[in-house]
Amino acid sequence: MSIRMKLILSYAAMLIVPLVLIALTTALLAIASRGDFQYYKKLYFSTAEKFEYDDQFHLLKEMKRSNERNPGILSDADYLQELDAELKNYNSGLVIRSGGKLEYVSESFRSDRSLLSDLPPYSEPGIRNETIQSNEGNDLHVFLQYDYKLADGVPRTAFIVSKVDPFVYWIRQAFPTLFTALLVILVLTHTLLTYFVSRSIIRPLKALRRAAKRIRDGDLDFEVGVGGKDEIGQLGLAFEEMRMQLRHSIERQLQFEENRKELISNISHDLKTPITTIKGYVDGILDGVADSPEKMMKYMKTVSSKAEEMDRLIDELFLYSKLDLKHVPFDFEAVPMRDFLTDWSEEMQFELDKKGIRWSSDIRVDASVRVLMDRDKFKRVLNNIMSNAVKYSDKSDKRIGLRAYADAGFVAMEIEDNGQGIEASSLEHIFERFYRAEVSRNSGTGGSGLGLAIAKQIVEGHNGRIGAASVPGEGTVIRLSLPIADKERENP
Repeated sequence: MSIRMKLILSYAAMLIVPLVLIALTTALLAIASRGDFQYYKKLYFSTAEKFEYDDQFHLLKEMKRSNERNPGILSDADYLQELDAELKNYNSGLVIRSGGKLEYVSESFRSDRSLLSDLPPYSEPGIRNETIQSNEGNDLHVFLQYDYKLADGVPRTAFIVSKVDPFVYWIRQAFPTLFTALLVILVLTHTLLTYFVSRSIIRPLKALRRAAKRIRDGDLDFEVGVGGKDEIGQLGLAFEEMRMQLRHSIERQLQFEENRKELISNISHDLKTPITTIKGYVDGILDGVADSPEKMMKYMKTVSSKAEEMDRLIDELFLYSKLDLKHVPFDFEAVPMRDFLTDWSEEMQFELDKKGIRWSSDIRVDASVRVLMDRDKFKRVLNNIMSNAVKYSDKSDKRIGLRAYADAGFVAMEIEDNGQGIEASSLEHIFERFYRAEVSRNSGTGGSGLGLAIAKQIVEGHNGRIGAASVPGEGTVIRLSLPIADKERENP
């Protein structure tokens, strides 16, 4: 549930819950004080007795005195209308009954036949001391009665009828108690709802604050532990993802640092070996050990070879560094793949024949198939792979072969040798930077371990894939694939 929905529901509850509780409180107070709900019914019908009718009684007494001084005045229409107008100020009306017939009825009561039929009977001359009430429908009426006779002896009655609202009295009497109960309920309801809703928001925020402090202090080995479908839960998930990314970045940085140290150690070893050789041969020349033209030539060739080895190593380091930083531009062009592989295969045939290695090629690619490629850099990929294949060939019958074919929008290439192979534990690492399965770093069988790493960087720069499979003692297969160029992309 979102925070917005929680707040909406809490605000609604702050309105509805107090209303329900005040109703229940009122009912419980009635039960506690009177025993049952009949109290309200009794209260309703007894309310009239508790209202004061001083003004109506005073007016009824005036009517009695006027009738005694001037008999028959209560039959005067003008006088009755004056009385009726005055009674309207008290929400009351006038009814005159003579011998069972209604002589005068206030306009407000003329349509209420049931009320007029319930008028109290004639009792005896004079004003009755008690009020008589009548419940008609949902209305309560109170009758003030004046019985009198004139000279004709016909019993007559003057009624002052007042409409009473018992709830006005009840509310007036119960207001202090109800107001206090309502105030307490409102305070408790708002306090409790605010507490629980705010706790559901504040607690995860505090957890996020603690997590932020731990991340600030460099402690990433924990779980944020804030979840859910609301906004704070989503923020907690984002915090957790950030923590995991930071930890991963730090671990990767530590790995890079370890690789850097390993690089320094390996390069120091690889550079020290030819430098030591060069220094030894130069010292031999200076000491006069090379005392013949043949020895001098041998020493100079060795020095030149070691210098070239150092230069090649430095070039590989420089190239890999630029590839890793994406600072090497690729000069792509649409290359006919069959012609490219055929030319390169002929070059390999010539080179490998001199080394006594049998070369075979099986190029099954249509002449129309083109690949967006940087020729020079991709040749470096193939040459690095071939260099490894040659270095690790340990059979008397050395063989290296190339297979190429189109497959699902890619040109696939496989370079296979029958060399010593690669152990399974090392196979998954051969494309990593600075990795070498041959840990002795023998100058005759290995270099810096950057050849295949450089090949992977270049292939991925071509949006291609590279992988390897090997059986120790039987040989290795390096698999490459480059996407076939769309006609729209042949002129990038």
